[in-house]
Amino acid sequence: MTTAPAVRFLDRTTPPHIVTLILLAGVSALTMSIFLPSLSGMAVYFGVDYAVMQLAVSGYLATTAVLQVVIGPVSDRYGRRPVTLAALGIFIAATLGAMLAPTAAVFLFFRMFQGAVVTGIVLSRAIVRDMVPQEQAASKIGYVTMGMALVPMVGPMIGGALDQAFGWQAVFGFLALCGAGVLLLSLADQGETLASGGMGFREQVRTWPELLRSPRFWGYTICTAFASGAFFAFLGGASFVAQDIYGLNAFWTGVALGAPAVGYATGNFLSGRFSVAVGMNRMILLGVLATTFGLGLSLLLTVTGLGNAWTFFLLVTFMGLGNGMTLPNATAGLLGVRPHLAGTASGLGGAMMIGGGAALSALAGAVLSVESGSWPLQAIMLVSTLFSGVAIAYVIRRERQLGIPA
Repeated sequence: MTTAPAVRFLDRTTPPHIVTLILLAGVSALTMSIFLPSLSGMAVYFGVDYAVMQLAVSGYLATTAVLQVVIGPVSDRYGRRPVTLAALGIFIAATLGAMLAPTAAVFLFFRMFQGAVVTGIVLSRAIVRDMVPQEQAASKIGYVTMGMALVPMVGPMIGGALDQAFGWQAVFGFLALCGAGVLLLSLADQGETLASGGMGFREQVRTWPELLRSPRFWGYTICTAFASGAFFAFLGGASFVAQDIYGLNAFWTGVALGAPAVGYATGNFLSGRFSVAVGMNRMILLGVLATTFGLGLSLLLTVTGLGNAWTFFLLVTFMGLGNGMTLPNATAGLLGVRPHLAGTASGLGGAMMIGGGAALSALAGAVLSVESGSWPLQAIMLVSTLFSGVAIAYVIRRERQLGIPA
């Protein structure tokens, strides 16, 4: 068995330390969530509708969807280290541009360039695969994912506190400092791990038909797209619900927005503990059922006049719980449909998942109003979850037809 290369912290002649990889992925997760408590206030600051400012979520997601397809092949050609450093440099410049933006249009322009930071998530996993044998990679990636899971819990709280104390610009100043810190750490610690060139973008495109002809690949991909779509819709509308409908201040909005992350961490633990014994598809189905229960009850309470901020944000933890069980297993499923095309499946499936999430996030921002209350957002999340259930039911039926063990 191949042994992992020696790692020395802050020695760029060796592969990066796990702490560096966690922070690379973490700053990307932080960029997604930290400014959410500021969205409503930023709409007022720039004098635009909430739906316009919500493009900072949906447009960002669309940008990262495209980047997920190309980052891997680009880093296969030029190396993990230079691509990581270049992406962090672009991110820092874009963050400062967003902080100093005089108009909403200028802010959104720089916000799209912030999407370069998704390189941290994509390449932290690729670097792990470079460093250790396949049988050890899942464990190492698990550590990176566990570190990332903490960020959505604390990111909105930090952002809400900074906004309330100093204004929304302080949130982006904090992000720029985080990006600069991770850039300095990567300069000092991240040695190159790419031993040989991987599959280029053209070669990946040539493998797409083989994947796209697989009904099981489509089933798992649609399942992940709609399961995560419920969460992305939440990201697009929850700040408006918290502040404009329920009257929470920026700090408590940040606390409320961390609710799904608590459930997601629990769901991830359950996946790691029970997926082998229960079975991947059954675990996905249980996750869908957990999400459906929480979101269905939340919508029912709202339409009967019994809903409030507590019921909305406490019950949305069931969505996090369900996605924590659904997404790891559905992702493993789409990667396993054609094992020799796992890299292509990861990029293509990830792009479809986040692209669909961008559309649902934009829809959530567009349909919400103070007059409507929170129910349109709850309905979008519930319907999206039901579609993910239909998709996994199709996969289960297809695998029975093919004689694949459950």
